[in-house]
Amino acid sequence: MATSATAKAAKHGRAFGSYGFYKSIGYTAGPLIGGLLVAGGGLPLLFTAMTALAAAVAAWAAVAVPAIPPLPKARQTVLDLARRLSQGSFLKPTAALALATAALVVGVGFLPVAGAAAHLGPVVTGAAVSLLAASAALVQPRAGAALDHGRITATAGIRTGLAITAAGLAAAALPGLLGLLLGAILIGAGTGLITPLGFAALAAASPAERLGQTMGAAELGRELGDAGGLVLVAALAAATTLSGGLAALAALTAAALAISRPAAGESATDRTSGDLAEQSTVT
Repeated sequence: MATSATAKAAKHGRAFGSYGFYKSIGYTAGPLIGGLLVAGGGLPLLFTAMTALAAAVAAWAAVAVPAIPPLPKARQTVLDLARRLSQGSFLKPTAALALATAALVVGVGFLPVAGAAAHLGPVVTGAAVSLLAASAALVQPRAGAALDHGRITATAGIRTGLAITAAGLAAAALPGLLGLLLGAILIGAGTGLITPLGFAALAAASPAERLGQTMGAAELGRELGDAGGLVLVAALAAATTLSGGLAALAALTAAALAISRPAAGESATDRTSGDLAEQSTVT
């Protein structure tokens, strides 16, 4: 919410891309640094370091993050909220974000399992997870900047991200090191493309005074993908094989391409960020 509220509309893509970049850096460095801390001093050292880091970040945020006053808003009924959240401008990006989150957590959680099943060591499987996070970190700021400069539209970028993510999940279902590494790179790139574009599309379509409500509802959708992806793959892996679970999630992600196709008359809305960027350049 703070990311979208403090950024100008023409820079939403870059704002969310930068947010995703730093978040992915945490995913990349966290397991590596955590492993070193545990090796050096066990879990007590790990939790002590995390407590100190959290306190330092909280103090910095209290000083650095600007206060965001609430905007005046008209009265809204539950029916108004339901009507707004049932529109394609909300449901399509949120569904894509949910699938991206599902693929991300499945990649982080099950790529090491797939590597162990292929008799790969913990160093290789851990490197695969870090490769996934690094791939997402590299893609997200570039995707956001491309949206703001009008080089891509949100819909086209999200659809491309879904296709790449589905290909990554299918690759991860293949046995051996090649499938593991290819899956990590593609899942990271696909989710890295979807995340900033999905959030930027939501911010562009939301009334400014309802931005917090929109983003909060979208985060709920992401959390459903977080939990649902793990449950789906785990259940199918128990019933069949892990490859079967990954292939099912890949098929579900690919099927979302049909749902995310822009409807007639939607292209103008989809170009909102690009148009705002051009206006900003002119002024």
